[in-house]
Amino acid sequence: MKSWISRPVPQLPGSMPALRLFDTTKGRVVTLGATGEQSMYVCGITPYDATHMGHAASYVAFDLLNRAWRDGRQQVSYVQNVTDVDDPLLERATATGVDWRDLAASQIELFQTDMEALNVLAPDHYVGAVEAVPLIVPAIEQLVERGLAYRVAGSDGEPDGDVYYDVEAAGKHSAEATDAWTLGAISGLSDAEMLELFAERGGDPGRAGKRQALDPLLWRVARAGEPSWPGGDLGEGRPGWHIECTVIAQQYLPAPFTVQGGGSDLIFPHHEMGAGHAYSLSGVPLAQHFAHAGMVGLDGEKMSKSKGNLVLVSRLRAAGEEPAAIRLAILAHHYRSDWSWTEAGFAEAKERLRTWRAALAVAPAGSAAGLVSRMRAELSNDLNAPGAVAAVDEWARTALADGRAAAADASDAALVSDAVNALLGVDL
Repeated sequence: MKSWISRPVPQLPGSMPALRLFDTTKGRVVTLGATGEQSMYVCGITPYDATHMGHAASYVAFDLLNRAWRDGRQQVSYVQNVTDVDDPLLERATATGVDWRDLAASQIELFQTDMEALNVLAPDHYVGAVEAVPLIVPAIEQLVERGLAYRVAGSDGEPDGDVYYDVEAAGKHSAEATDAWTLGAISGLSDAEMLELFAERGGDPGRAGKRQALDPLLWRVARAGEPSWPGGDLGEGRPGWHIECTVIAQQYLPAPFTVQGGGSDLIFPHHEMGAGHAYSLSGVPLAQHFAHAGMVGLDGEKMSKSKGNLVLVSRLRAAGEEPAAIRLAILAHHYRSDWSWTEAGFAEAKERLRTWRAALAVAPAGSAAGLVSRMRAELSNDLNAPGAVAAVDEWARTALADGRAAAADASDAALVSDAVNALLGVDL
């Protein structure tokens, strides 16, 4: 699947110091190795609705990591999936009377347009679940052959043959290894907490015939009226959610790759189960580190489709709002924090953008190098974008307080503009 087009990233003098990032699994900030090559997988959208601010904030967060690595002279391999067949997509297509393929295509195009507008660097590989089915089927067949997956008999009108991952067997299979996966290794949650979230986030703990309530679906055999694909020994059907990301990541990235990223709502079950699948298939961890972005609400309330209170990037753009201001409104919050979109916060971002641009016209000679150094220090400390934004604020206040356009230095102005673009992804 084609990705969007990245804008050029200015090359800055010097380089980013060693990056420190909060690792969800370890529960602390760790220093990422500067090996010269880095790899990242960020879970993509299920394309049944427009890009809301929670999506945007998550992809901007990992765009900061991508940019920080590149500024540190690291080569980055970046992969993102798109879950272009899944229950929510099919349900929305049925409800709206639109063919599911047309709905997916339109929302993927809208998402990519939003990402391009927000200056999010495109992944090297943008892979749909549908195109990955030929890779997913043999992976599931392997898990069945190894006794780590099993078929469930049909009941209540459901057909025979749905395939589930056996979390207990998988945990025992890897128990002797020092870096093994066991259920809860990624999330650190208790069984009760996992069960609650599993039911909330697409799991089916009450499915008859499963060995364990938390066993996730690997392959859903064909149902009348649903799309399906050849499944080899599995029979016609379509893949489950978690195995999709695992197989795509293993196909296009090293094992283990450097960082698995996504929103904090993906920690369990998605990243937990994906890590288990990967270990069962390859005998090594899926990723070296797991990092997660916080949730975004609206005026203090959870943002959700059911409440109808989504802030859509495309709607803001259609209203004439500048994408750079939208991005700045996101960057005012640390990527790991939960926060709310407010009109006051957006107004502050728009005013900040105007101030920064005005300050470029009076950029003091010799001021840019110190600002770049300070921005790098903030971003190398767990992608502290608010700290980097504050550094530019302080630089702009000083420049405007001096206000001597005649003494402004064009080279300093150019370096500041390049640094804000390269490190924060904001065009001045």
